[in-house]
Amino acid sequence: MTTTIAPGSTGAYVKLAKLDIVDYYLGVLVVWALLAPALRLDVGVLTTMGVFLVGEVLVIVAMVALDDLTGYRDGSDIHNYAPDAPARKLDRKPLVAGTLTEPQVLRFALITAVVGAAVWLGALAVAPHRPVWTIALVAVTYCFALQYSWGVKLSYRGFQEFFLAALGWALVLAPYGLATGRVDGVVVVQALIFGLGPLLFGVYSNTNDVEGDRRVGRPTVAALTTPRGNRTFVRAVSACELLLILALPLVGGPWWFPLALLPTILLRAKQLRVGFGEGDILRARRIGIDVHRVTVVTLVVVNLVVR
Repeated sequence: MTTTIAPGSTGAYVKLAKLDIVDYYLGVLVVWALLAPALRLDVGVLTTMGVFLVGEVLVIVAMVALDDLTGYRDGSDIHNYAPDAPARKLDRKPLVAGTLTEPQVLRFALITAVVGAAVWLGALAVAPHRPVWTIALVAVTYCFALQYSWGVKLSYRGFQEFFLAALGWALVLAPYGLATGRVDGVVVVQALIFGLGPLLFGVYSNTNDVEGDRRVGRPTVAALTTPRGNRTFVRAVSACELLLILALPLVGGPWWFPLALLPTILLRAKQLRVGFGEGDILRARRIGIDVHRVTVVTLVVVNLVVR
């Protein structure tokens, strides 16, 4: 595999930042649609959400850059993106492709982390509401994001799958709290559904990368269990998403909410069939990304109708 990106170029940093994977950033759309109509065009609310989103992008960019650095140093990325893995695009890993050096990646991660912290502090400063739980949630999210594969390395200590979901939950609950000062059952359940989206394509990545993760001792569920155990886990998480969809009318959502989410339910079943029935894990991962984005669009439309 080769790459056409010039070493040290802007394109190499863009690939490092993974800016094409926008799925966590879509949470701001769900938050906006969850707001009361009077707040959706409120200048203070829109400013808060915009500043929070900029900080969110910077923090996640720092997180993925540090993840790449750790994956390169421990050899897992080199294994997972080896020449016998043609379905993986080498230029998505600038360190493996040789388009960035370790010092460049570390410097980029530190700069984006520091600027991200400053921007999130700015979001807190301009927010209409600052309940203690929201401030704590932002602080914890920031610290844990940078520790995902760096420092204490949460993803190397058995917390990877939980973190992938929890990050999505936080990125809905925190900005909603800053905008309104509170949450309700509908907001919580939709945050939970949103957070499971990135997890339910992340677990397919882990399934594909199982050998590399085992080599470096990264304890994902796929690496720790048998193929059957991993399949059971993925099915269980998928079932949790279905239960949350069915539960939303019980906490104040419209009775027809599960019908509106029927595309999500059907696509999730297809993802399971493709990944574990047909054995095409990377295609199933791609389906998972599509499912998440379909879910976000549906949540936005439903919320605009009923909120």
